[in-house]
Amino acid sequence: MGKRIFAHLPFLMAEDFKKYVVVNRIFPEVFLSGDVLDRVSSEQIRGFAEFLSNNQISCTIHAPFMDLNPGSSERLLREATRHRFKQICEVATILKPVVMVMHPGYDRWRYGSMQDYWLEKSTEVFKEVLAVTEETNCKIAVENIFEDEPSTLLRLITAINHPRLGHCFDVGHWNLFHKEGSSLEEWFEVLGYHIFEVHIHDNHGESDEHLPVGEGEIDFKLYFRLLAEYAPDAEWTLEAHSVADIERAIKNIQQYSFD
Repeated sequence: MGKRIFAHLPFLMAEDFKKYVVVNRIFPEVFLSGDVLDRVSSEQIRGFAEFLSNNQISCTIHAPFMDLNPGSSERLLREATRHRFKQICEVATILKPVVMVMHPGYDRWRYGSMQDYWLEKSTEVFKEVLAVTEETNCKIAVENIFEDEPSTLLRLITAINHPRLGHCFDVGHWNLFHKEGSSLEEWFEVLGYHIFEVHIHDNHGESDEHLPVGEGEIDFKLYFRLLAEYAPDAEWTLEAHSVADIERAIKNIQQYSFD
């Protein structure tokens, strides 16, 4: 289709998939959890970076996210988040990703009345991330998770107002959490021009199934039309959890026009 395709790849599985990556030109979105960051050596990271460089393969990075929140009202949790973000930024200086995806940590059920506080603290942390990744020049994309509408992400992006900070739109998460009656068009109208990367997977609106495109209920004909209109240069990442799902997703995507 002429579009560069990335796919989710946990770092500890990377060695097993080197040949598949090279042969199929499926570029990795490298995920490192907090536990992996504590265990992995700089030599391992540099070895994978050398493999990417030798084969002219780009990567993106998915930062650790479990229980992290840059805008937490608990200082110790903010410091833990800073620590993990510092670790992944050090990895980014070696792997030199095109984009690094990070979770914003916002949940309106916990922070609905404290949105300004969350925004203030999150802004501090993401400014630090942007400063320490300046050398790599990678884009930082904040991903929608539990957001049922896009205003908090827009506030974060516009408050920082940095050319390397944008949005990672996860259409599967959107399908799970968007407000009843809201539409894909409305989300793209608000955040579409800020999109640096998209996570592409399907579900039936009940759980985060990570199905290949077209095997759930998401209107991908509309989705790809909006993507072409608002973010034609966005990186595409298939969030599939097996080689079979990656291959089905690529096959299913072929039915859509990308002219």
